[in-house]
Amino acid sequence: MQESKGRWTGAGVVAMVVGLATSYATAMVLTIRESPVVAVAELVIQVTPGAVAERLIRIVGRLDKPLLILGILLFLLAMGAVAGVLARRSSLKPMLLWLGLAALGSAAVLLQPGASVVDVLPVLVGFVTWVAVLPALTKPLLTERHHPELASRERRVFLMVAAALGVGAIGIAGAGRVLGRGRRHVAESRRLLRLDGVTRPIAPADTAVGLPGLFPWQTPNEDFYLIHTAIAVPTIEPKDWTLRIHGLVDHELTLTYNDLVKRELTESWITLNCVSNEVGGDLVGNAWWSGIRIADILAEVGLDPSADCVLQTSEDGWNCATPLSALTDDRDAMLAVAMNGKPLPIEHGFPVRTIVPGLYGYVSATKWVVDYEVTRFSDVSAFWTERGWSEEGPVKMASRIDVPRSGAEVDAGEVNVGGLAWAQHTGIASVEVAVDGGEWQPAQLGQAPSTDTWVQWALTVQLGPGDHELSVRATDKDGLEQTGVRRDVLPNGATGWHTIQVSAGG
Repeated sequence: MQESKGRWTGAGVVAMVVGLATSYATAMVLTIRESPVVAVAELVIQVTPGAVAERLIRIVGRLDKPLLILGILLFLLAMGAVAGVLARRSSLKPMLLWLGLAALGSAAVLLQPGASVVDVLPVLVGFVTWVAVLPALTKPLLTERHHPELASRERRVFLMVAAALGVGAIGIAGAGRVLGRGRRHVAESRRLLRLDGVTRPIAPADTAVGLPGLFPWQTPNEDFYLIHTAIAVPTIEPKDWTLRIHGLVDHELTLTYNDLVKRELTESWITLNCVSNEVGGDLVGNAWWSGIRIADILAEVGLDPSADCVLQTSEDGWNCATPLSALTDDRDAMLAVAMNGKPLPIEHGFPVRTIVPGLYGYVSATKWVVDYEVTRFSDVSAFWTERGWSEEGPVKMASRIDVPRSGAEVDAGEVNVGGLAWAQHTGIASVEVAVDGGEWQPAQLGQAPSTDTWVQWALTVQLGPGDHELSVRATDKDGLEQTGVRRDVLPNGATGWHTIQVSAGG
């Protein structure tokens, strides 16, 4: 009896797998970005409180999204097992379970920005698959129950049917992926794209202090940190991209990609960092960005004097409210089309994203941006501010030690110490290091082409044998000294001196 129950459970799991495969394949063939599993995952992200999300990210790091997808898949497999067990006694109860799961998937899909009835088709295909496959798998089990003398034959039939369906599921999913070439088309469009006026970056020679082991002043695209809420990143052909600018303006404007890139180009070295970057963290990078100044575009549409922000919206529905003053002053706030001399990587917002020096990304750096609504902070709420983060997010001054690493063993005597410091749109004036809480010692600074980039720094300190603590602090060009008070990243960025421990031998 126990063995039979195991097969009923297995029948439900196999039915679930086949349904997921057909659903996924349908989404790929129709080039629907949000397959049902992805849509559910993004809904989970949307409803998760900011503090909870931050705590989970600290624990699992970049595995947050893969683990979320894995958790959803394991839940669905468990539901498949339940459906199989329910089928032992009822044909209606599994149907109700399948219907409930389909309703949940449909709701998650329809809640995605810009969703249409067509986007629900993968869910319906999966539902029909579940309804059709489970009876096919349980038929031999029912025959075995009513005709025990045929048990051996029916078990073989069950195993053959389950194996065939399992292999078929793999084939269906693989075929769907092959046919779903939307992302590959966009990747090919990006590869072939030629942007007039975009130059290759040449980092000024005096930005480097020459200390081996330091993180490079220019961050390569492949090493630039990635933070976004999308499970499946949007893939937009340049010919299909538009940006609508509306709200408290004299007249609306809709820009196509060709409209945008025909405009005057601006290029700047700009350091970006995430508000979730902890003291000494690596969620920060510096790149050569090419794009069109937002201030010039907003001047064309005419701004209502009462407006104080722009609600930016991404193609995937993520949004943020950016202070209007940061988009219209003398900084190079831009609609970026290139990063380090090449069209934006898909993961970094291709074909167009927003870059605003001096603001954390959660209030400014919208990837795959498609909508600007000129408005007032009092009239809108945005993704992260709804989850407990501050309304405005000016970058806080920070510094970190990259050499030596915390916990390193070094030779006693002269020890080279170095790292990075930043205070975007203000600039770094000096960096100092203290050994074991002693006097602050000034470091040599690399040069910076503007106040919107980080600087490298280095110095040599004397360490006697034993364990030591090294701390770093910076002072910006306004004379403000970096605070040593430790504060969490929530609600508007971490503060405190980066401190490491090293052991000197000899």
